[in-house]
Amino acid sequence: MKKMPPEYYALLENLQALDFVLVELTLYLDTHPNDYDAIKQFNDTAYERKKVAKQFESQFHPLLQYGKSYSSYPWNWDDSPWPWQV
Repeated sequence: MKKMPPEYYALLENLQALDFVLVELTLYLDTHPNDYDAIKQFNDTAYERKKVAKQFESQFHPLLQYGKSYSSYPWNWDDSPWPWQV
C-alpha cells in the first residue's frame, strides 16, 4: 500500500469527524425539526466539510464520482489509495 503524507491522514480524519457530526445532526433534526441552533450547526458543519473536501481534493484526489468532484489531468480516478484503503 502506498504511504501518504501526514496531511493526507489529517484531512481524511477531519472529513470523517465532520461526516459523523452531520449524520448525528441529521438524526437529531429528524425528530427536532424546529431547533434553530441545531440547523445552524448543521449548516456550519456542512460548509466546513465542503471546504475541507475541496482542500483534500486539490492536494490529493477526488472523493466523489458522478460529477460531484472534478478530475485533474490526467484522469485521476484510479489514483490510490482510496480513503477506505488507508
